[in-house]
Amino acid sequence: MKLADLRRLTIRKQLKIHFKLRNGMECVINEHGVAQAPALQSVPDFNFETELAEAGEFLVEPAAPAPPRKLSRLEMMAMADASPAAAMPHDHDDD
Repeated sequence: MKLADLRRLTIRKQLKIHFKLRNGMECVINEHGVAQAPALQSVPDFNFETELAEAGEFLVEPAAPAPPRKLSRLEMMAMADASPAAAMPHDHDDD
């Protein structure tokens, strides 16, 4: 599971996905696909992609009024895999 997979998922499903960073901060991927660390106050010494590889638990927050859910890494991977990338447009020639 890559950060790009979670970004696509948050956009398609209008979700926010939270996961803890090893330094104790939290990464939030919003419904626009933007990954942020809200507590960050200086240039980070970490990489979100690397931190995601170490994440074991995720908090998924729907855009609609509903309670957030905690998911394991395996559950998050299954959810990301179940939301395939948008189909690429086909270039058809009608000759």
